[in-house]
Amino acid sequence: MKKIPSFTVNHEVLKRGIYVSRKDKVGDETLTTFDIRMKEPNREPVMNTAELHTLEHLGATYLRNNDEIKDDVIYFGPMGCRTGCYLIMKGDLESKDVVPIVRDMFEFCKDFEGSIPGAAPRDCGNYLDQNLDMCKWESKKYLDEVLDHLTDENLIYPE
Repeated sequence: MKKIPSFTVNHEVLKRGIYVSRKDKVGDETLTTFDIRMKEPNREPVMNTAELHTLEHLGATYLRNNDEIKDDVIYFGPMGCRTGCYLIMKGDLESKDVVPIVRDMFEFCKDFEGSIPGAAPRDCGNYLDQNLDMCKWESKKYLDEVLDHLTDENLIYPE
């Protein structure tokens, strides 16, 4: 069986950053999948499900309510390995194209106060598995250590 493209990325040297994971044609439209890598794979602890779940709720809410891009957002959610999230956007895009919106999303998550959107039994299949404080901490860490210091090695997959 052929390996899927995401399993051909060298995770032993992959840094935290924002990468184009793949581009797919759907009819005449191109969809770009971004790898928002928050943890260095196999070299630092992954996120717990609770803070990652909260990041999913807050990030998706922010992106789908942003008037500039909401019609171009297809999906935002966690990677199974818990080292980051995928963002799927309409358009033939590059990593640098989404840096501002990703930065804004993480600022929103870092500063969020109040009830987590969708964290109620009627709205979510595992509404109790949330951790706002750790989501805010992980968001600040990613902003301070990665998004505020991006270089090509954080935007282009290693060979």
